[in-house]
Amino acid sequence: MSKRVLIALLLIPLLDALFLVVVATQLGAVLTVALVVLTALVGTLFVRAEGRHTIRRLQEAVGNGEVPADELTDGALLIAAGAFLLTPGLVTDAVGFLLAFPPTRILVREAVQKWVVTPYIEKKTGGFATGNIYTFGFPNAEDVSGTGTGASGAGGSASRSQSESSDDTYRVDDDSYDIEFEDDEK
Repeated sequence: MSKRVLIALLLIPLLDALFLVVVATQLGAVLTVALVVLTALVGTLFVRAEGRHTIRRLQEAVGNGEVPADELTDGALLIAAGAFLLTPGLVTDAVGFLLAFPPTRILVREAVQKWVVTPYIEKKTGGFATGNIYTFGFPNAEDVSGTGTGASGAGGSASRSQSESSDDTYRVDDDSYDIEFEDDEK
């Protein structure tokens, strides 16, 4: 993973420099510098306005007792957009504008939440935050043993004699358990 990040960090300035050379040969050096400065200024003003709007939405969400996940992700993307826009170059400015413009930021936000935030939270909480936890049953077939739990060793299916004769057996996917109540023993 770190190799990919390093390669991306090296390719982005290279792409920016090459594109600036191409634009400078077409427009001239003075107009190219003016274009880079203008995109940085306009982009900074746009990111500030979007940042204020995002802070307002964040305050409303917190005031209503909601989790401001979208607003926090938007804030992080706006910080990245500001960094891209302040970096001299037209390629980084284009990426910055894509992150600052709300319709494209929504698409990036959904992708970031799906592929970055949710797996990270899943890993750190062991599934509790996203609800992907096992409350009953064995998550792996090799964890199933044939002694005392009412499950046979072959794939976790319940033994026929216990599951058919007992009303206290509840099926959860492929695993089953006997629940003993004190009232039944009398």
